Amino acid sequence: MAKIFRPDVTVADLQKVSERTLVDSLGITLTELGDDFLRGTIRVDHRNCQPMRILHGGASVALAETLASLAANSVSSIDREKAYCVGQEINANHLRRAPEGTLVIGTARPFHIGSQSQVWGIELVNEAGQRTCVSRITLAVVKRSSRA
Repeated sequence: MAKIFRPDVTVADLQKVSERTLVDSLGITLTELGDDFLRGTIRVDHRNCQPMRILHGGASVALAETLASLAANSVSSIDREKAYCVGQEINANHLRRAPEGTLVIGTARPFHIGSQSQVWGIELVNEAGQRTCVSRITLAVVKRSSRA
């Protein structure tokens, strides 16, 4: 696939804009921006696990939406001065537990990048490469108000 992101976008920039948000609170780290994907990780710990000491399903979904939303807003076709992308619908299938201490790696890739909506697929795997969750999100492309 061809490069889909604006050339000025970096992982460091995306991590910086995520400071003091849920991304920080859950311990999500962005790790790689490829030609057509964004990758990030979450280490299962006290900030994001269930009482059973496994990754909370909501934390898996938060990782998935974080990756897709940041990626969607970074594609070349989105003029950030005129529009932005926000999650409209997300689903997730939790396939395998991720116990405390596990590093979960998420990768978001687009299925569709349109002028009014985007659809992204996100795969979460453990360190052994086994899928822990698969998710799909639809994002709306929202026009910015002309008001100051």
